[in-house]
Amino acid sequence: MDSVDPALRRPGRFDREIEIGVPDEVGREEILQIHTRGMPLSDDVDLGHLADETHGFVGADIESLTKEAAMKALRRYLPEIDLDEEDIPPSLIDRMIVKRQDFRGALNEVEPSAMREVLVELPKISWDDVGGLHSAKEQVQESVEWPLSNPERFDRLGVDPPAGVLLYGPPGTGKTLMAKAVANETNANFISVRGPQLLSKWVGESEKAIRQTFRKARQVSPTVIFFDELDALAPGRGGETGSNVSERVVNQLLTELDGLEEMENVMVIGATNRPDMIDPALLRSGRFDRLVMIGEPDVDGRERILEIHTQNTPLAADVTLREIAEITDGYVGSDLESIAREAAIEALREDEEADIVEMRHFRQAMENVRPTITDDILDYYEQIEEEFQGGGSGGPGPTGRRDSRIGFQ
Repeated sequence: MDSVDPALRRPGRFDREIEIGVPDEVGREEILQIHTRGMPLSDDVDLGHLADETHGFVGADIESLTKEAAMKALRRYLPEIDLDEEDIPPSLIDRMIVKRQDFRGALNEVEPSAMREVLVELPKISWDDVGGLHSAKEQVQESVEWPLSNPERFDRLGVDPPAGVLLYGPPGTGKTLMAKAVANETNANFISVRGPQLLSKWVGESEKAIRQTFRKARQVSPTVIFFDELDALAPGRGGETGSNVSERVVNQLLTELDGLEEMENVMVIGATNRPDMIDPALLRSGRFDRLVMIGEPDVDGRERILEIHTQNTPLAADVTLREIAEITDGYVGSDLESIAREAAIEALREDEEADIVEMRHFRQAMENVRPTITDDILDYYEQIEEEFQGGGSGGPGPTGRRDSRIGFQ
């Protein structure tokens, strides 16, 4: 629409502008009823539930979805059809129905048009795949799942849900994994943005990319926008020279998060291992309201993480995951995953035909995998957490940024 000459859009020419946007849940159910009114549906097909699952689908997408479901049903009956006959027996036609499983299969193949440029295929990760971190999981569920799944809770108490959640902590603790889990659990559209990919040397392009991301998210809400490596996208302002791309990006982010336009069921999650580098203005209430520390897992958490990463590995009788968890202090999720993998490789290194992993293989693996959490890193994040809990605006400003001298992975 912006490509149309403004002179054509004045009164006396094109007097009215009618936006035909992405339909809401009620609209999607009506469109589904239209495209399935001549279709024999089984009793387990719930059009209301389908409408709830098709966020971002426009009319053409829903039409394609129903056609694909019908084709899947037809393929199921194809072995019973004699292709040499001109007509299909009426008895077979009477038995042909489209089942819920046909629509489930079609949903895996038909993508929403409104999300095509930013659609992310997520692995099926649930909260069961996130070991330990119980307190952090509860905070994320309260901040992201509750507003999207049960908004009436906040309406009942007359408060607005958090606008954004910042996950911070050492590398490898599961920040990105937690964002994937919450996106799957909420059944919302998911837009993943890696910080550096939005930055452009051309003036105005980076801000335009931010605007388009939020505009797309509002169109297909409920949506979760995940900014990975947020420190690269929104560093503290005031210390940059040249084109000042980062400063303009931060300003655009501030405008989108709490500007004049409502967020409308759009939740923002950021992840970083350098929270002190993020502009303090982003970390005040109304923007990234909840700051959640994803830290080192405790013994129970490490045991659960090991169970997750060894669930498909045949273990010898002498392998005690609890014992491994007790001696892996300082190891985070990615380290424990490496230990499980290295132990299997050690077993194969000994015997190419090995079909079991023993405790000694785990001990050898622990010698090769060093823990991420050191005393310096632990002190750094404890200090950051104290500053955030103390009501600070998110750590030192751009002119007093901490020189941590910590080697991050």
